Amino acid sequence: MEFSVRRLAADAGTLFSRAVQFTEEKLGQAERTELDAHLENLLGRAEATKHWTERVMKQTEVLLQPNPNVRMEEFLYEKLDRKLPTRANNHELLGECMIDAGHEFGPGTAYGSALIKCGEVEKQLGSSEKEFIHSSAINFLTPFRNFIEGDYKTISKERKLLQIKRLDLDAAKTRVKKARAADARSAELSSAPPQGEEYVAHFSYFFSFLHVRWLKVWAEEVHQAETELRIAQSEFDRQAEITRLLLEGVSSTHAHHLRCLNDFVDAQASYYAQCYQYMVNLQKQLGSFPATFSSNNNALTATSSASVSVAPPTLTPAPTPGQASPSLNELRSSSGPRKARVLYDYDAASSSELSLLADEVITVSSVPGMDSDWLMGERGHQKGKVPITYLELLN
Repeated sequence: MEFSVRRLAADAGTLFSRAVQFTEEKLGQAERTELDAHLENLLGRAEATKHWTERVMKQTEVLLQPNPNVRMEEFLYEKLDRKLPTRANNHELLGECMIDAGHEFGPGTAYGSALIKCGEVEKQLGSSEKEFIHSSAINFLTPFRNFIEGDYKTISKERKLLQIKRLDLDAAKTRVKKARAADARSAELSSAPPQGEEYVAHFSYFFSFLHVRWLKVWAEEVHQAETELRIAQSEFDRQAEITRLLLEGVSSTHAHHLRCLNDFVDAQASYYAQCYQYMVNLQKQLGSFPATFSSNNNALTATSSASVSVAPPTLTPAPTPGQASPSLNELRSSSGPRKARVLYDYDAASSSELSLLADEVITVSSVPGMDSDWLMGERGHQKGKVPITYLELLN
């Protein structure tokens, strides 16, 4: 118990001396040991690395998950060490909605089939997005987070310990300076009394003698203060070396983060290339949307910016059978199936005909004995007659 009390008193005295030293430094009343320029540069670079690592990590999290509520939920699950529940992302939700709508309208119809195809591609996009987010979280965010929560915490801890050792060193220097000044004053006052004067007549000398005895207490501390200074200097140098070695490791952290950045860019490139390929394939399936599609279905777009009141678009009349192009004449004479693009919407008048949507691509063929103004069209499992003047033969 006695040892604990003494130790507590010693620790309290040490903390008090540090607080006094720190306060005097702030007030400009005490000298401060400055770190060497190399160590100061390393400390500044570590601070900048920590600051920008946090900024880049935060913005990457916003990019991967724009919803702040979901980010907060993921953070809570991570802190509670619980598995995050699986949920569909926006692409997958849109894909499911399109597929359900396509089945409602009928997979055999052009619109229903297109909705189903678009929904399947949207689900593929959602799956690719999940893979990209998962890859980025492992290969990019995790190393950044490990640096902030691991390496930099160690650096910060050792840096605080270096600050404590510096305060102890400066306090020891102050004690040595005071002890030496007291010793010099003691030697001055211990000189012999003036010659030719009686001791009794010099009451002031007796008072000075008592003052000298008090000052000798300080003088006796010179050796102890110098010993403490050597110990404090040794501990400070040792801590400065430890801190320097840790700070020099920030260079390897930069190299590691550079590799992680390359992995992140590769993951982005792969993700966007995959998404682009999905959409190109979908465009091919839907007819790649040529310029005629825009003129038929989006005629108001070009003039909407010029005037609020826009005249209704002029519909191009369907050509007559006598105006059939040479390619359709060629198709009449060919018995093999060919691909053709639908120029205009067409509603079937009977069950033997096939309804058409502008710009969809169907397979057509000539059937012997059929009227020359008609061809047999196929779309998936659907078959029916289609008017030849509504088609454009594809190479």
